[in-house]
Amino acid sequence: MAALDGSEAPAKLKGKYAAMLVCWLLGIGCLFSWNSMLTIEDYYVYIFPHYHPSRVLTLVYQPFALGTIAVLTYNEAKINTRLRNLFGYALFFLSTLLVLVLDLATSGKGGIGTFIGVCAMSGAFGVADAHVQGGMVGDLSFMQPEFIQSFLAGLAASGALTSALRLITKAAFDNSQDGLRKGAILFFALCTFFEVLCVLLYAYIFPKLDIVKHYRSKAASEGSKTVSADLAAGGIQTSLKPEAQEDPKQLERLSNKELLLQNIDYAIDMLLIYVLTLSIFPGFLSEDTGTHSLGGW
Repeated sequence: MAALDGSEAPAKLKGKYAAMLVCWLLGIGCLFSWNSMLTIEDYYVYIFPHYHPSRVLTLVYQPFALGTIAVLTYNEAKINTRLRNLFGYALFFLSTLLVLVLDLATSGKGGIGTFIGVCAMSGAFGVADAHVQGGMVGDLSFMQPEFIQSFLAGLAASGALTSALRLITKAAFDNSQDGLRKGAILFFALCTFFEVLCVLLYAYIFPKLDIVKHYRSKAASEGSKTVSADLAAGGIQTSLKPEAQEDPKQLERLSNKELLLQNIDYAIDMLLIYVLTLSIFPGFLSEDTGTHSLGGW
């Protein structure tokens, strides 16, 4: 097993563009399943006409996501980042697969039991998102800005991708018998495959890139306790800097309250963004029940 202390210049390390591509794909995978569930809600409205899925699924998702991220934030310094992210992507995969299996097992029929199952998967998406999105942002914050930018661009791209796929599936199946269901099945089949890809990328490709190993080794040498498993996956042993070993106070971290106060402007920005976003969807759009000239489109 190699030893790397983060002293090598990043410019000489290979894998920057490969890492950016992987980060972009992982960003897509972070929201692909949830965006797909939102995008095919016309199918759920059709099979669950009395249960208001356009409102309920989001209301189920958000408390699970918020509660999980609160617990993870409180214990952030003690959590194995690799296991956190792998668990999140694996949960995305299993939940997406179960949504697909549930639809196939019930032959697309509605009912309270099926709706509860779909709601449970929506909650699982919230738990998975809290693990992955926070874990990946924290992990990539140790590295080059281009990596976290690529990841966040992937989050945005997942919405554009699901919207484009919805237009394609609607055009392909709209006039066929059971067209809504066929489009939904295709959506979740693609999501299931993509989430498996994300698990493999994060588990076997990303930690072995030279530039990723460099930044994780640098973080570990400066006292980070959350990257050891990632480094082991990349075949690296690390040791603390001598000055850090002599002065343990260098490894002390700010409390969550101190971090919040230092970044209060960003926290307020995030709060306002989420208030605006959720007021539009599901807020306004779920109440927009009027008839439009474009019909279902």
